[in-house]
Amino acid sequence: MPVLAGTPSAAAASAVPRCHDADLHARYRATDNGAGHRFGKIVLRNVSGHRCRTGGFGGLSYVGDGNGTQIGAPADRQGSGGSFVLRPGQRAVSRVDETVAENYDAAACRPHAVDGFRIYVPNATRSQFVAHPTTGCLDPAVHLISHTAYRKRG
Repeated sequence: MPVLAGTPSAAAASAVPRCHDADLHARYRATDNGAGHRFGKIVLRNVSGHRCRTGGFGGLSYVGDGNGTQIGAPADRQGSGGSFVLRPGQRAVSRVDETVAENYDAAACRPHAVDGFRIYVPNATRSQFVAHPTTGCLDPAVHLISHTAYRKRG
């Protein structure tokens, strides 16, 4: 099968170094609300001066208490995704669905203030904090957040 000019082969793409936490800057953007849910997306932008490979899932959870204490269960993962290359300035997106904590019985949820998200970019061991004040549930059996695998943003 011929390789089109400008289309990297799988071997060439795998030769690109993996993105590290310092290569990607995370932010959250709210997009919509409805029926007891808030929707948004985590956007990772390649802030390095080189191409890097990423994709799939990172980690996502609520944190609070002014010190990064995890509040409740980490985000559930929805779907699947593959690896891709980001050039400097390019972005990857993970769609986020938050269930509103007030949908749950207060005794079961144990509502608690949230300062924001702890975000691990795919394959990273260091996290980034993104401010997103809301209310979470202290009970880790209540899962309020889900997110999709990162996809390259056109």
